[in-house]
Amino acid sequence: MILCIGEILADMIGSVRNGQTFYECKAGGAPFNVACAVKQFGAESAFVGCVGEDLIGDFLLEFAKERDLAQFISRDQTRNTTLAFVRLDEHGDRSFCFYRKQTADYQLPLVQEDLLERAHIVHVGSLMLSEEEGRDYAATLMRRAHEKGKLVSFDINFRTDIFRNEKEAVKIYKEVIALADIVKFSEDEVETFGKDYADGLKEKLVCISLGKRGCRWQFRGEGRTLETIDIKPVDTTGAGDAFYAGVLSRLDGTSPCDWTDETLSKALQYGNVCGALNTLGHGAIDNLPTREEIARWL
Repeated sequence: MILCIGEILADMIGSVRNGQTFYECKAGGAPFNVACAVKQFGAESAFVGCVGEDLIGDFLLEFAKERDLAQFISRDQTRNTTLAFVRLDEHGDRSFCFYRKQTADYQLPLVQEDLLERAHIVHVGSLMLSEEEGRDYAATLMRRAHEKGKLVSFDINFRTDIFRNEKEAVKIYKEVIALADIVKFSEDEVETFGKDYADGLKEKLVCISLGKRGCRWQFRGEGRTLETIDIKPVDTTGAGDAFYAGVLSRLDGTSPCDWTDETLSKALQYGNVCGALNTLGHGAIDNLPTREEIARWL
């Protein structure tokens, strides 16, 4: 089972029609996206997060219920649910603007022992790192997971709209990365942290998404770049999450001592197809591909 912990929010995806801008409300938040996608791709998943006592919180809870997701989402009576406004360019690439001051996404409930025991991989989101209480929560959780022999996954998901001091943010991130076994970077994030740094994480499985050029894995001094399928994207929101969920769903129940070149390449090629197909519609979750669609492209 893959246990995902962190931000759940609403992606407000903008489009211009007849000279007017419209926003469509979609469920989002990187670790929530991963939890939904992992389940879609056939592995067991659960999600821990927090929303506000408001209409958006109601929407997200109903969304999780409709997807039959094992969810442990608390509600904060004093904070609103987080929003992320998304602007798409002509290529479907997106930019974000977060409404996230004193909001609920990092007011996370304690992960109960029985839930932690059931997990094989504990996947931690990154937006909580912008707050001291979130950083303490992440570090404590990751250490608890290791004490129980679990694999710990961390997605960089660096957002300049939230982490405005890049130098300070990179320092904070590196402290958390040190506690992870599996780390996911985007190509831009590798540049932010430095290629030498990413290459130096030899005892960790490093997964790097490269957009239309595919992806790369690195592990214990070995590595391989894998091409993706050729499609025309509509909306890249959540593509990296779908990619990473595909990878984690293939690694669930496996051990690093058994990770061969073939094992990792198959897992990341599966992720490649998941991420690419997810760009064919709007939103991070609504257009996740089925296992049958993924199999046809593989």
